[in-house]
Amino acid sequence: MPPVHPARAALAARLRAAGSVFAEDEADLLLEAGDGDPVRLRGLVQRRLAGEPLEVVLGWAAFDGHRVRVVPGVFVPRARTTVVVEHAARRLDRYDRVVDLCCGVGAISVALLGRVGALDLVATDIDPDAVEVAAENIGDRGIVVLGDLFAPLPGRFRGAVDVIAVNAPYVPTDAVATMPAEAREHERRIALDGGPDGLDVHRRVAAGAGEWLRPGGAVVIEVSIAQAAASAAVFTDAGFTVSVESDDEVDGTCLVAVSPGGP
Repeated sequence: MPPVHPARAALAARLRAAGSVFAEDEADLLLEAGDGDPVRLRGLVQRRLAGEPLEVVLGWAAFDGHRVRVVPGVFVPRARTTVVVEHAARRLDRYDRVVDLCCGVGAISVALLGRVGALDLVATDIDPDAVEVAAENIGDRGIVVLGDLFAPLPGRFRGAVDVIAVNAPYVPTDAVATMPAEAREHERRIALDGGPDGLDVHRRVAAGAGEWLRPGGAVVIEVSIAQAAASAAVFTDAGFTVSVESDDEVDGTCLVAVSPGGP
């Protein structure tokens, strides 16, 4: 095994002392981002040691084999959301019609395009900064629009969508204060707070999705395991056939809510 570079070892030690669980990996990424410029590297390290999320410091987050751009304030994609990608992709073929609702920086869209290929895709979010970054990440492979849930969708999508993929905010209001500081202090509350029980946006999605899905189309929506039964009841009451799907490897859970009338 080759010797560890002194700069890497020293940086990893500083990160470990600051509480990093993956200090060596973070050191490698920061050194890569510093690109041999000691002044740039010093600034990146200072930001990280001050508590900024690593992804924001680097300017990108790893998600389902892709690097997606992130900027300060936006929701940083988590690995657990790949459970949504997995179950959405299983229901899609090339050129199918997809909505990425509450898209954030467009990570789900990028991953679905990578797994399935070309899609007729529209991504929406209420955060202008997230929409701007999602447009960069998705490029000309889809359309990104600013607006609240279904409101900005094009009319041609009405009754014709194959999959609505969603990572809506689902943290109960009172629990936001207990989240890790990296999320609580560096991501906008609108991307985290799901209302008193965390399911306010889930209810709105369940109420509105039927108008947009084709018969047999599906909503695939992330949820915590503790909220899964309550969210499933919301979608069942709205007329969907619901299953709860979990992936222990990424600690992710989603609902697959299928609209009536399919084959």
